[in-house]
Amino acid sequence: MNPDLIRIIDAISRDKNIDRDSLIADIESAMAGAIHRNYGEETQVEVKLDLLSGKFKATVDGAPVDVQILGRIAAQSAKQMIIQKTRERERTSIFEDFTERRGTIVTGAVVRTEGGNLIVNIGRTEGFLPRSEQIPGETHNTGERLRVLILEVREQPNQIKVILSRSHPEFIERLFELEIPEVAEQIIEIKTLAREAGYRSKVAVSSIDSKVDAVGACVGVRGSRIKNIVEELGGEKIDIVRWNESSQILIQNALKPAEVQEIALCFELIKATVVVPEDQLSLAIGKRGQNVRLAARLTGWDIDILTPAEYSKHLENTERVLKSVAGVDDVLVDKIIAFGCVSVGDIDEIGPEPLVKELGLEPELAERVVEAAGEEVIRLEEEREAEAKHKAELQAAGIRVDEHPAERPANGADAAEMTIADAMAGSAAEVGGVPEPQIDAGIGATEIAGTVPEPEPTTAADAGEPAKVATAEVPLPEVF
Repeated sequence: MNPDLIRIIDAISRDKNIDRDSLIADIESAMAGAIHRNYGEETQVEVKLDLLSGKFKATVDGAPVDVQILGRIAAQSAKQMIIQKTRERERTSIFEDFTERRGTIVTGAVVRTEGGNLIVNIGRTEGFLPRSEQIPGETHNTGERLRVLILEVREQPNQIKVILSRSHPEFIERLFELEIPEVAEQIIEIKTLAREAGYRSKVAVSSIDSKVDAVGACVGVRGSRIKNIVEELGGEKIDIVRWNESSQILIQNALKPAEVQEIALCFELIKATVVVPEDQLSLAIGKRGQNVRLAARLTGWDIDILTPAEYSKHLENTERVLKSVAGVDDVLVDKIIAFGCVSVGDIDEIGPEPLVKELGLEPELAERVVEAAGEEVIRLEEEREAEAKHKAELQAAGIRVDEHPAERPANGADAAEMTIADAMAGSAAEVGGVPEPQIDAGIGATEIAGTVPEPEPTTAADAGEPAKVATAEVPLPEVF
């Protein structure tokens, strides 16, 4: 009897998660292959393993054979075949196991670092955490335990590659399920999520139970629940947004903490024009545009943030262009604006077809409206390009264009009283052909009023006469 063989088979089957009957069939097949090496490939060989005694019963062309008389080469061949088939079974088992667990969170230990990528021991195999799937700013040491998301499982010729992630948006969803029981029980549903890993995330939630407040349950008592998630993410900010079927309300919620005055939706362009007070503009846009960018991803709308003055300017320009088209009256202008076309750029982008189908315009009139809008878009673009070019020229000349003329300091020499208006008219102050440097006194006119008398015009430009180039001594600049 050989009871150790049966015990070893059971241990391998349990540790490597391989089907016991499949493992026994592979061993019998390997032994049959070893016998074929001794008796030839054309012989009829049958091998059975007695599960009670642990002995092999083999026959060659119907005659019983004792497997113990096989030579060393045949035994080595059987060993190699068993090892190979066991590894193949193990790879198949690992692939099926981790494929079923894709999208779940596992806890592993960092084994080593390879060029910024981490190798993490996740149990039966090692996972690969690329640099691109790590949270920016985080560093991990060998032996450190961390939670990771099983992002993808790839079957390669010699191994199973498990791709892990900590920066994927789904990682936050799984953390919500672990930390918030109502989410795991599907009482609270995560409708949509937008994330910039390491910086900020927005999560829209709703509750199927009217007695359960979705936002309050996610935050927890004194923020205890959301605090655990934030700590796991290394301090990443998370905004909990209340979901609403109305796109206007959802966009308003997504842009919080900024206050919204008005929202105009253009369903043809999936674009929302949002009006916020002047003092709320930076809050709505966020640092480097992060708040409005995440809100756009969360809601699925292209969001354009405007101040009331900018919004009114758009409407006035649109109304002016539309009324310049023959056949367009005030009623039609109101319809087009109510359709979500706040600017001429919106009209140019949607084209004439929606105006015909949705607003009932005649095709010829719709074509004229879109053509007029397109011409205005080109004109505005040319103006912006000319303005940008002119500013670049002024900056290249050392002239600051971001100041009001009355706030500019003196410039020195016979250009001491030169203003931005003079510069835009093409004048330049030079001494001996070299441009004069700008002098920033750092003192406002109101700060020194009453202490320094107003200077009298001292240059030809002040007296209304042609300016002369200074060639003699250059006086010190006066401070205004």
